[in-house]
Amino acid sequence: MLLSGEFHPWRLPVPSLWLDIFQKIKALGFSATSFYVHWALLEGEPGVYRADGAFDLAPFFEAAAEAGIYLLARPGPYIQAESFGGGFPGWIERMTGSLRTNDSGFLDSFHTYYSNTTSVISKFQISNGGPVILLQPENEYSVSQSDFEPTYMQYIMDEARSNGIVVPFISNDAGPYGNDAPGSGVGAVDVYGHDYYPLGFSCSNPDNWTAFTFPDNFYQLHESQSPTTPYSLVEFQGGSMDGWGGSGFDGCAQMVGTEAERLWYKNNVAAGASFFSIYMIYGGTNWGNVGYPNGYTSYDYGAAITEARTVDRDKYSELKLLGNFLKVSPTYLDVQPSNNTISVANTTDISVSPLTGRTSNSSFWVIRHSDYTSTDNTSYTITFPTSNGTVNLPQLGGALSLLGRDSKILVTDYPLGNINLLYSTAELFTWKEFSEYTVVVLYGDIGEHEELAIGLSNPNITVLEGDSSTIRYQYAGNQTILSWDITGSRLLVKAGNIYFFLLDRSSAYNFWVPQLVTSETTHNYTSDTTVASSIVLSAGYMVRTARLQGDELHIAADFNATTTVEIFGAPASANSLYINGQKQQFTKDSQGFWTTTVIFEMPNFILPDLTQLHWFSIDSLPELQSSYNDSGWTDAILSSTSNVDYGLSTPKSLFSSDYGYHVGFLLYRGYFTANGQETQLNLTTQGGSVFETAVWINDTFVGSYQQNSPYLLSLPTLQSGSTYVITIVIETLGIEEGSRAPRGVIDYSLDGGHSQSDISWKLTGNLGGEQYIDLARGPLNEGGLYAERQGLHLPSPPVNDSTYSWGNSTPFNGIESAGIGFWTAQLPLDLPSGYDIPLSFQFDEGSISGGEYRAQLYVNGFQFGKYAPSVGPQTTFPVPQGILNYNGDNWLAISIFAYNSSGGCLNTLKLVNNTVAISPIVVELADQPVYTKRANAY
Repeated sequence: MLLSGEFHPWRLPVPSLWLDIFQKIKALGFSATSFYVHWALLEGEPGVYRADGAFDLAPFFEAAAEAGIYLLARPGPYIQAESFGGGFPGWIERMTGSLRTNDSGFLDSFHTYYSNTTSVISKFQISNGGPVILLQPENEYSVSQSDFEPTYMQYIMDEARSNGIVVPFISNDAGPYGNDAPGSGVGAVDVYGHDYYPLGFSCSNPDNWTAFTFPDNFYQLHESQSPTTPYSLVEFQGGSMDGWGGSGFDGCAQMVGTEAERLWYKNNVAAGASFFSIYMIYGGTNWGNVGYPNGYTSYDYGAAITEARTVDRDKYSELKLLGNFLKVSPTYLDVQPSNNTISVANTTDISVSPLTGRTSNSSFWVIRHSDYTSTDNTSYTITFPTSNGTVNLPQLGGALSLLGRDSKILVTDYPLGNINLLYSTAELFTWKEFSEYTVVVLYGDIGEHEELAIGLSNPNITVLEGDSSTIRYQYAGNQTILSWDITGSRLLVKAGNIYFFLLDRSSAYNFWVPQLVTSETTHNYTSDTTVASSIVLSAGYMVRTARLQGDELHIAADFNATTTVEIFGAPASANSLYINGQKQQFTKDSQGFWTTTVIFEMPNFILPDLTQLHWFSIDSLPELQSSYNDSGWTDAILSSTSNVDYGLSTPKSLFSSDYGYHVGFLLYRGYFTANGQETQLNLTTQGGSVFETAVWINDTFVGSYQQNSPYLLSLPTLQSGSTYVITIVIETLGIEEGSRAPRGVIDYSLDGGHSQSDISWKLTGNLGGEQYIDLARGPLNEGGLYAERQGLHLPSPPVNDSTYSWGNSTPFNGIESAGIGFWTAQLPLDLPSGYDIPLSFQFDEGSISGGEYRAQLYVNGFQFGKYAPSVGPQTTFPVPQGILNYNGDNWLAISIFAYNSSGGCLNTLKLVNNTVAISPIVVELADQPVYTKRANAY
């Protein structure tokens, strides 16, 4: 059984935080993580592979191994992932041959990237003691079914094998109806898998499920498509993408929230899924232009772990209930799913999907409303076969309940070590058999009536905690029946040597089951069902790890409130307790349970007022000045384009990728001699999605537009015989996935009798283009703004250098007319250690202002935000520790591109914190080289 979640290291460019995410995935009861590798980030310059610092895969693999997480590697070369080019570098636009085919031009293009990447992955395979157990060649390849080329798939797999990959290959069809199921012959993978996103991608009405079809035929499809391989859901919806002008990721988290997890994920259990990966488990950030044009900076995805790395969404806790249950239920892998639901309830409002034991009596029963959209509270009774005969539940009276959009997994003949749990109508979170007793944790919702039976006759029943009047029990031959009502107060009942914790759902959220690592443990991939391989804790916000060191029990955990910590199943050899390295006093009761209290005090820190920083300002569009020298710019001299998918409409190519510029702001300067008859410039530009274009004649602003091309711009009166320069600023937002759609100026015409050839053009983007300057932050971080080309967005810029005409305005003053302003300021921080304090930069008090400008946020040289107040929805931009130096000086920079004659300014900008928690995490600064004067900057 592999429970997995998707996590992209390149969306969190702080390697020391990767362990934090892996530990949070492990704490869910999950055993695996899938990840994409992004070609464009590793081979920004054709033929030059760079995988250092934040782009080095080795620390990612090492962190996974430390956390005890297996990995599914997905190196593409095409990955999609709502990312720049879908993983393809911008220079792919100049490649001959069709994309994602066996055309030699395309096969040759990714050889450097793929051979280097798979060689690194091969060193960390399980066969070499590493965490990688599967590799996925390509991505959703059957989405282009008519172009499906088995020889292309085979080429990719052969390339991987030649570089030492020995683990099985797995596919991910775009849905459960694809055509690359395994077979024999060319292009066949070892394990067939598919993706599924049942709730779609519109988060604006998150509670409305009526438009969707409940997938109750997964098992049948698997049996028809690939009965000889494990049923594998390689991507199943964990949230949703959201686009410019969208409703925001909070709506996505609500849409795929606790109800969706209970209903849709348990339906996957009903289908017998044994590899189940959630996309995304942690989304992260589209920093430095790594996103695609339709997405904004945040890639939070509404995932269980927020972009700020917090686990305060209930959906994280709900997922933990399911993950830990499956982790301790090995008999699930011995069941036979059914092709149909069965009628075992006393009402047709309830549907039951059985999974019956093949070689044992142990069975699982997935219960939901027959109308999966129903929000009704339905009472029912149910009849199950057991090893002790058929039973009608509940046996001791009352009725069961299904409250709203819920689904339950009930068990029969479920082994708790040597004790048989004959049935339980409450759901099982976990169980542990320790040397002297067994702990069983069950839960349900407040207001529900529950019942269980165990294969013990006349055990001593003791109510150790809670109201005994809410509990009934009865001895019936060789079994004991126990019933109770869930009231919100915890019940602890001892039956023989079994301790039953009978909880409401929110109380169960506070329970954790960390694996117990000893000094002899080389990794903690081991099974979690062995005696004393884990302990059970009630500990609030987050428990990471448990370690036995001699007679010391060490717990690593996060606390966001003063918390009573209870430990059940502490090793007999342990006699002292340490939490986050601090020795704790604890009590030990007659059951052997440990209890201590961790005191949480909100740390005393003050975040700087950003309006009071000493800001330095500079004009970042000096190209409008008559004295500006553009001799360093690239001349647009190509009479044809290398882009085989798009032809030219201009005498010379103005496609930016033909000249090596692929990302961020593009600037064009076009020279012509006027005849005095010019009135209009007809311009077609392309920057993707909600891109903005602004145009000047000399230093006169003539207009701007968003998206809609071609666009007619009215010109001022021009003097016949005079030379003019057209300056065009295009804010590009990336390249569409798997596309070679050009960026830049696509077409133009100037009236007054001018031909296109009357205008000669220059262009620029990031300094150096594909020979990018900042290797640490990678090929996508910088665009073509003057301040970026000069490196003024980097830490310690030359604010005292007279070379630059620095001013003292602030971004809150902004600029008074169309143009581009740039501001930088030193930002000192002094935050207390021992805490995780996620920080974000918040524009406009978190409310879209509608201003006609675009702002970019840079933190220590990393572009960590694109703010579009006229489009939205994002106003708050998390920036992780490690990019921010929490105990020292930082450099904050803001660019404002005002595309209206009235200019633009920030209304407000604040540094705010998210959930603060005591935490043992140790964060190291990402590599962030400071400013040095750049040769040939212009």
